[in-house]
Amino acid sequence: MKRNHLVLFVGLAVFVGLLLVPGCATKKYVRQEAAAIDQKVQGVETAIEENQKRIKEHDERLATIGSLITEQQEQIKSVDGKIEEVRKASQGKLLFKETLRNDQAKFKFDSSELAPEAKAALDVFVQKLVEENRGIYLEIQGHTDSTGEESYNLVLGKKRADAVMEYLYKQYHIPLHRMEVFSFGSSASVGDNKTKDGRAQNRRVDILVYE
Repeated sequence: MKRNHLVLFVGLAVFVGLLLVPGCATKKYVRQEAAAIDQKVQGVETAIEENQKRIKEHDERLATIGSLITEQQEQIKSVDGKIEEVRKASQGKLLFKETLRNDQAKFKFDSSELAPEAKAALDVFVQKLVEENRGIYLEIQGHTDSTGEESYNLVLGKKRADAVMEYLYKQYHIPLHRMEVFSFGSSASVGDNKTKDGRAQNRRVDILVYE
């Protein structure tokens, strides 16, 4: 605003000066000079308005960036809290171990699908967790027999563990950050992989419950 007043003051001074100049300051000349000054004043005002608009937009962008940074900081804090909770849980003592045997899971060859018998066994398992009535952490281990390449068995074992975790999460809303899956492939056999029954025993999921 001070700049506007200064420009107007200069314009008026020139205008008055022109009126006082004898002989050369005709009315037409004065009008032309006044129009030119007015145009310059309007140009200055327009520039000031554009600058103010850019400053406002800049401030709004800064406010938006500040809001996003605050939101990200809150998300990081939340994730850090969950990581710390999992870390503490992983250091707890083992309460008990539940094995989803093949006669319950009915894992077919090269399959990770849970049979109705497997889901029923998991329902009983969850009841045990409810009876414990304490904060727990689950380590879900997937196992396979020795048929096929070990690299594939590791993937298959994880799929079986994932299937158990998914059921516990969707049916009983056990928090995902309180469960972890791990695949042993065929490396932790409990039965003889040379026999049909032994291979069936090895197709299983172990659930370790930690306090």
